[in-house]
Amino acid sequence: MTRLFAGIGAALATIIALSSGVAAQDYPNRTVKIIVPFPPGGTADAMPRIVADFLSRKWGQPVIIENRAGAGGNVGGEAAFKSDPDGNTLFAAPPPPLVINQNLYPKLPFDPTQFIPLAVMGKVPNAILTNSPRLKDVKTVADFVAFAKANPGVLNSATQGIGTTSHLTSELFQQMAGVKFQHIHYRGSAPAVQDLAAGNVDVAFDNIGAAGSLIRAGTIRALGLATEKPLASLPGVPTVKDTVPGFVVVTWFALVAPPKVPQAIVDKLHADINEALGDPEVKKKLENLSAEVSTASLAETAAFFKAEIETWQKVIKRANVRLEQ
Repeated sequence: MTRLFAGIGAALATIIALSSGVAAQDYPNRTVKIIVPFPPGGTADAMPRIVADFLSRKWGQPVIIENRAGAGGNVGGEAAFKSDPDGNTLFAAPPPPLVINQNLYPKLPFDPTQFIPLAVMGKVPNAILTNSPRLKDVKTVADFVAFAKANPGVLNSATQGIGTTSHLTSELFQQMAGVKFQHIHYRGSAPAVQDLAAGNVDVAFDNIGAAGSLIRAGTIRALGLATEKPLASLPGVPTVKDTVPGFVVVTWFALVAPPKVPQAIVDKLHADINEALGDPEVKKKLENLSAEVSTASLAETAAFFKAEIETWQKVIKRANVRLEQ
């Protein structure tokens, strides 16, 4: 009897595997939707549109973007998480709804750790940005750290909102540099960068995708880049880690699938998305958003997510970040 049940189990597993393979061969046979948990217009919206256009042409099926903004990315995250696990709904997001919010919100209506990481479309460096009259004589990261230490709690730091990457990057800098800021929380990068350009706030730890054109125009200054190496696109701007060792932070944008999507479809999605990221035209468009583009295996992508969860969990805990701030 035991052998009978074992045989039946093996047969069922084979049938499931075969049906999954057949589904993958036929995938996609209708419109694929990518949910973006933020409004149109920003980098989080632009990147998946570039990849979606390539996939639509490759598959011969429409690949559309659906913007579902709200609750720090959680509205879109929940919608994607609870969608049918057939690969026809994907989720494209920066870190908050994927690796940050589970450490920030007391309770989420979905489990971000159960998303299936497919690929990181691009990594955009963060930078220390300023246009503050108060910092007009600050020319280097070392000058900035010295000023902040001499004036604890005087400088204000603009963020995209509580718990966003710009906020947590600012918190991490405080911890690593031994300084203290006042945080001013905005609703997104656009208003924060606008006030920064106007000189109404002292500093922002934002990604250069959000502020690159203003930096190149000289409207705001980049004191330092949170990168391993200087960027050719921003000549003369040093890395922050030259002054604050180990301070390397990027804002990344990833594509994931909801839980329980068949492995064969996951493998196809991963391969096709990586093909898109290797396409010269796609790569150039992503690099125009100040993104670093590379490909990785499914295992490497999952390991990257795990490391990011641990990094931001520590920052949130040490800084005692709370939503009611």
